[in-house]
Amino acid sequence: MKISPNVGRAEMEILRYVADRHPVTVRDVAEHLAETKGHVRTTALNIMERLRQKGYLKRKRIEGVFHYSPRESKTKLLQGLVRDFVNRTLGGSVSPFVAYLAQEARLTDAELDELKRLVNELGRKE
Repeated sequence: MKISPNVGRAEMEILRYVADRHPVTVRDVAEHLAETKGHVRTTALNIMERLRQKGYLKRKRIEGVFHYSPRESKTKLLQGLVRDFVNRTLGGSVSPFVAYLAQEARLTDAELDELKRLVNELGRKE
């Protein structure tokens, strides 16, 4: 199934929640949304099913209850979403993203070290 790149804010929140805690049930997500956003169970179900139809989630019936998991690892999922954002929103140029990181992002020392490592790795590929 081809993954659809269009992911809204509520979908993104649920994708992150599922990726961090999978496998999860609609009830798990509904409880999270009730606590954090005041949403009801049907909202969780509708969003999770939409994500499944878009190809981001898969589900498996265990003892009569569907359990949802991401189709890809969290790393691959986030990389794909960033790639889609760069291509669709930034016209394929990473310069605005890098400028944001340099000027506005608040990075931890660990995040900065990881970025340096990735840039060095990119340089070696060239």
